[in-house]
Amino acid sequence: MIELHQTIKKFEKVIAFSSEHLRIDKGEVLGVVGNNGAGKTTMLRLLLDLSKPTSGYVTSKEKPVFKSDHWKAYTGSYLDEGFLIPFLRPIEYMEFIASINGIPENKLKDFLNWNKTFYGEDLFKGKKLIRDLSRGNKAKVGILGAMLHEPEILILDEPFANLDPGSQSWLKWKLEDLNARGTTMIISSHDLRHITEITSRIIVLEAGKIVEDCKTSEDTLSKLESYFTHNFKSVDTAY
Repeated sequence: MIELHQTIKKFEKVIAFSSEHLRIDKGEVLGVVGNNGAGKTTMLRLLLDLSKPTSGYVTSKEKPVFKSDHWKAYTGSYLDEGFLIPFLRPIEYMEFIASINGIPENKLKDFLNWNKTFYGEDLFKGKKLIRDLSRGNKAKVGILGAMLHEPEILILDEPFANLDPGSQSWLKWKLEDLNARGTTMIISSHDLRHITEITSRIIVLEAGKIVEDCKTSEDTLSKLESYFTHNFKSVDTAY
């Protein structure tokens, strides 16, 4: 469904991301893990044509993402606060997302009612502008906006960060439900427990390269914890 073909992204002489070939199949939930600076966000930005590869290219449904906007109609994404419109109220932002996706007012209302457990009573009723919200509430607005048009592909960068425990639990349930209904997902996270609970496959990035690519199993969490603990100790004992 999504493929990276000999894709390299450099910033000056530093390789931020490099992949000979990576394919994400329909229905997969791909987890992307790695330390800060490993290349996770760079990879996601390449998938969304927010960053141009230095060489190679990305395809979605076998068509290059840089040549047309065909993929935007079936792709939802939220990477950071830059996806939001800070001078709008949360409800105005959702109305804007609904309008550009041809979603009627009654369907937006139903969507917000169905997902009220995630955001509570006041987020879409208050007069606060998005720029004045807490980081957690900004994330909730962005995540819900990405899900609103029921995308075939959902791409999220650190979606569990800044969320309270109840919201994290709801989000895990929601992502599992969306995948059960056919949504393909690419999700990065520093939270190894959350990511192993919701994914079918995980890749580990280090210095921009994929160093591990495996199906998620019962022992994946312990293997990842061991991997990162070993690397940390190796660096720590070198000084």
